[in-house]
Amino acid sequence: MAPASRLLALWALAAVALPGSGEEGDGGWRSGGPGAVAEEERCTVERRADLTYAEFVQQYAFVRPVILQGLTDNSRFRALCSRERLLASFGDRVVRLSTANTYSYQKVDLPFQEYVEQLLHPQDPTSLGNDTLYFFGDNNFTEWASLFRHYSPPPFGLLGTAPAYSFGIAGAGSGVPFHWHGPGYSEVIYGRKVLYFPDRWWHATLNLDTSVFISTFLG
Repeated sequence: MAPASRLLALWALAAVALPGSGEEGDGGWRSGGPGAVAEEERCTVERRADLTYAEFVQQYAFVRPVILQGLTDNSRFRALCSRERLLASFGDRVVRLSTANTYSYQKVDLPFQEYVEQLLHPQDPTSLGNDTLYFFGDNNFTEWASLFRHYSPPPFGLLGTAPAYSFGIAGAGSGVPFHWHGPGYSEVIYGRKVLYFPDRWWHATLNLDTSVFISTFLG
């Protein structure tokens, strides 16, 4: 997959491409710089730009992943997620970091600016997940409400579920080893991310660049 902002249905992997380059394209997060992880040349997940809700439910939602293109326009949210704007708006807010092992055992609280400036760096490929702290989930939705209200979640829901957001920022080479959880979507706002998990299957994630992402879990 090319460098892009992507919408990925967690149980039905999905993606939305927002091309760009340079400071404007990577939001100041230095995507594609030192520490970026090489990706495979070909993605075998099917792409659909004209998918109806009925087709989504019948062909993908409970069966296999699919990349959904052109589903939402989050250009405003993307602009607000640039490094400069997030530091200006939330630099002094305390965020909770989690270790990158399967169950995210360890939690550490520190100011968002300290995390971005001191801990957000490429992952040492020899280090273990429980030695790596990064920001994902555990969001204070009251403090971050001014940002989240600009996000447009995927329109495809599931009967009997409600959406819940999980916002995060992680360095190149970081990720979470094999784990599982319920269905949902994850949109990569800046950077590239490899996610693999069809419905109720174990999956792992790998951030190929410094990545800003938001997941919408359906529970």
